[in-house]
Amino acid sequence: MKILVAGATGAVGRILLPKLIHAGHEVIGITQSESKKAIIENTGAKALIADVFDRESIRSALEESQPEVVIHQLTSLSNRNFSDNTRIRKDGTQNLVDAAISVGIKRIIAQSISWAYEPGEKPATEEESLHVVAEEPRKSTIDGILALENAVSKIPQNVILRYGMFYGPGTWYERNGFMAKQIHQRQVPATEGVTSFLHVEDAAEAALLALQWPSGPVNIVDDEPARGSDWLPVLAQALGAPTPETISNSNAWERGASNRKARQEYGWKPLYPTWRTGFSTSLADENNSMLD
Repeated sequence: MKILVAGATGAVGRILLPKLIHAGHEVIGITQSESKKAIIENTGAKALIADVFDRESIRSALEESQPEVVIHQLTSLSNRNFSDNTRIRKDGTQNLVDAAISVGIKRIIAQSISWAYEPGEKPATEEESLHVVAEEPRKSTIDGILALENAVSKIPQNVILRYGMFYGPGTWYERNGFMAKQIHQRQVPATEGVTSFLHVEDAAEAALLALQWPSGPVNIVDDEPARGSDWLPVLAQALGAPTPETISNSNAWERGASNRKARQEYGWKPLYPTWRTGFSTSLADENNSMLD
């Protein structure tokens, strides 16, 4: 297929492009930065300059490339710019969807999150509602996700990938990432809140496989939702960081998510099935890449 990837130079996009090329697809990656074109072109994909906040720019990119499928992996998280990330989810997604509809695209795959569900006692499933009555500061994130998923649903075939918390290269949890630095400084307490993690390699593989999946949301998370009091000491040890402080508080929405649908119905199998081994394996892979 001919596939356009928005967010082609992000943590997931950089891994996804070669996967798509290897699978035999014709791939176009968009970036708003001339300096990042080479990142896309080095994978064998075609690079186009387009600004997702500029309606005419993004429409022109889709008119020029005429893809059969759009994969939406756009975020603005590397600098922890949450307001800009919400703007991407709202305005950027709407512009991308409008452009896709205008050129007759029938299928879209979009990145969402698995911690947007309403509070509950067990890991969330796709049948449960998102947390539409959330209060600030969580409300801004939920509003962005609701806008994104509503916009994407306007395209007839839409797969919404509700990803877990990313770790791996290009994320906050890589060896020199934001969270890793905070953990070294003992600025992150281990709480009872539950998180579902996901390695970016598994996120990219799910986006590739989703080309054949039915429409609707699907949780893409590892096999083991975990309390902070369980996962944070393991990550700290893998980083060579001090033992974190433990506190008892948590938020009712910190419940993790179930990957049963992705695993049992769609046949997705994570390469990193649990953070217990995934953290240390990923960090070791980073070290080996640096040596290479």
